[in-house]
Amino acid sequence: MRSIVLRARHPLARRSKQITVRFASSLSESAPRSTNKIPSAPCTRYTAVTHPEDPASVPRSVKAILSRSEAYILPVYARPPFVLDHGKGAYVWDTEDRRYLDFSAGIAVNALGHADLGVANVMASEASTLMHSSNVYHNQWGGRLAELLVTLTQREGGLGWERGSQHPVEGTTSGAKVFFSNSGTEANEGALKVARKLGKERWAGVTGRPWDDAACDKYEIVCFERGFHGRSMGALSVTTNAKYQKPFAPLLPGVRVGKLNELEGLDGLVTQKTCAVIVEPIQGEGGIHAADITWLQALRKKCNQVGAVLIYDEIQCGLYRTGSLWAHSRMPVDAHPDIVTMAKPLANGFPIGAVLMRDSVAETMTTGSHGTTFGGSPLACALGHYVLSRLSERLFVANVAEMSAYLQGRLHRLPEWFPSVLQPGVRGRGLILGLGFKDESHPGKLVAMARERGMLLLTAGKDAVRLVPSLNITQTEVDLAVDVMESCLHVLQSH
Repeated sequence: MRSIVLRARHPLARRSKQITVRFASSLSESAPRSTNKIPSAPCTRYTAVTHPEDPASVPRSVKAILSRSEAYILPVYARPPFVLDHGKGAYVWDTEDRRYLDFSAGIAVNALGHADLGVANVMASEASTLMHSSNVYHNQWGGRLAELLVTLTQREGGLGWERGSQHPVEGTTSGAKVFFSNSGTEANEGALKVARKLGKERWAGVTGRPWDDAACDKYEIVCFERGFHGRSMGALSVTTNAKYQKPFAPLLPGVRVGKLNELEGLDGLVTQKTCAVIVEPIQGEGGIHAADITWLQALRKKCNQVGAVLIYDEIQCGLYRTGSLWAHSRMPVDAHPDIVTMAKPLANGFPIGAVLMRDSVAETMTTGSHGTTFGGSPLACALGHYVLSRLSERLFVANVAEMSAYLQGRLHRLPEWFPSVLQPGVRGRGLILGLGFKDESHPGKLVAMARERGMLLLTAGKDAVRLVPSLNITQTEVDLAVDVMESCLHVLQSH
């Protein structure tokens, strides 16, 4: 191993940030040379295990760390037997200096990769200036990040604005407001609360009775199978996975469940009692399933008819992961939501979430109707402003499109080469992609096999492997990732 010291300065930083980065120098850890030519046959270079996880191979020093965790940390995660130590770009290293290509990006969080110098400088600068002040007082970064979110949405499309118009389609929206939270789950909780309150006010406006009347029945929430919206009680109530829900029942009352892209039954699903409909334009955790535009248009129309708030959970698919600001940015405005929730990549790993809503929805929220201690802190918002400014640069967005096209070009060959293992086609858009498997036991096996060959992947739903790399991924890293997957699929199909 060799080490170098890097210094970088960002306008936010008051001092240079010194970071020591270790690079692997062995030939076995080097990435393959990238070419523009799609291979004509699957790679079998990585069939051998190089990062073993069997108990006998775990060093004593690692076992000591794992034992401490087992003794003191709540055992709600099933983790592999190694300990991550540091990262740089698309790679992470464990405490044994084994390198992994990270195609999970912290579950679609590390948009700029690991140990980004600009992010580190902003964090150091703001942490030494004003880290936390609470929402009792204003700070300079909350308003700036909120403005950036709204103006980018106006420019790139979403929430009622046509792409490039910088003004809403007449009658669709008049503006937008932002509420900052600490996570995606909290963003969804906030969105559901807003919709519940507005639903009661709309009911009162129709009936002429007070919104807190016991007869008010406009409180139902519609969600969809395979959706994932979080694990707190409200968000869990609209995450219709039995293994997540059953131990914590009874959950929030008034939740109705539909099927993604199923037009039949919408009339009976979304009714006058519905206050909110929540859906992921591209389901992440549920298997990388995209919602059809025509179905979203029908859903939007139905919400308009009954006065329900349409919420798009873009926590995993938003903020340029599909190649545009929002997964719905390039859709017709009659497929746009009233509320967008976001989190994961907004601060490249520092906790932050946000709810972006039309003014016509935001008007229901008054002083004291919602709140948070840590949400919208100066540090979180300074980081969010820096990261979002980087993600929205034209060259950055162009690279996402280019790498997505190249990655999909390589992935589309895999079902042809491994027909007994993979379902036809590639799921998703941009850099949120999935491969479907015919045997539901195989996604987990492939993820484990890839990890033992130095690559981090994720499963999605019951039958898919998910690829959500950093948004600044390079072609060399794409080639290495697909080469490893091809080698693993070769072993899987052979067995």
